[in-house]
Amino acid sequence: MNLQIKGLKVKAGDSQILKGVDLKIGAGEVHVVMGPNGSGKSTLAQVIAGHPFYKISGGTISVDRKTINKLSADKRAKLGIFLGFQNPVEIPGVSVFNVLRKAGQAKGQAFSKGDSKLRPGLNLGNFRNQLLEYASSLKLSPDHISRSFNEGFSGGEKKRNEILQMLALSPKLVILDEIDSGLDVDGLKVVAQAIAKFHKKNPKSSIVLITHYARILKYLRADYVHVMIDGKIVKSGKQKLASDIEDKGYEKWQTQSL
Repeated sequence: MNLQIKGLKVKAGDSQILKGVDLKIGAGEVHVVMGPNGSGKSTLAQVIAGHPFYKISGGTISVDRKTINKLSADKRAKLGIFLGFQNPVEIPGVSVFNVLRKAGQAKGQAFSKGDSKLRPGLNLGNFRNQLLEYASSLKLSPDHISRSFNEGFSGGEKKRNEILQMLALSPKLVILDEIDSGLDVDGLKVVAQAIAKFHKKNPKSSIVLITHYARILKYLRADYVHVMIDGKIVKSGKQKLASDIEDKGYEKWQTQSL
């Protein structure tokens, strides 16, 4: 999926959070957005996904040359936009399996209870087995897909559950908001490897990683890295830019934005 953002300005109540963001992401590209707390990274992610709390006060968001400013979150999801949350919500009483089954149906996937050769759609048993394979690759327990969605999950389990959803839904644009936070070294490696495998399997899907740190890039190759300061992207470069930030921080860009 091609994503183009031009002059995007966004408010939350009376506060101007995004102050003219320009960003272009080509199909199959991996982009990393870095910046200090309060710079607008998470707001950018949620606005792309269509969160109704935020109001676009200027600029455009386009996917495959079609402006989506006025599309609701569910319609954007049906286009193939996926947001992995920084703080995933809990849904007590509803299993991971049922959430993903319903999400698949909302995307237009038909499921059958019988033999998929005789009836249209993916056999539910095969779908369950596929989820179990994904869960195993993420070092999640076999009973994970039967548990209530995120209820009682550890921080690391919640983040890996976001990646499980990504694998199951195969979106065209993946936005991962601080997917690396709350993960230990082993968990980070598992998640990063899963993202890399997804990208290899879905070479036309674009990925946006929002993070504070460059550590996830030990396992992933980024096409571009962007620095966001005070609601704007102030610097873009190749993967080495992330290493420079890790060594020197954001101070020089913060000074320039004053």
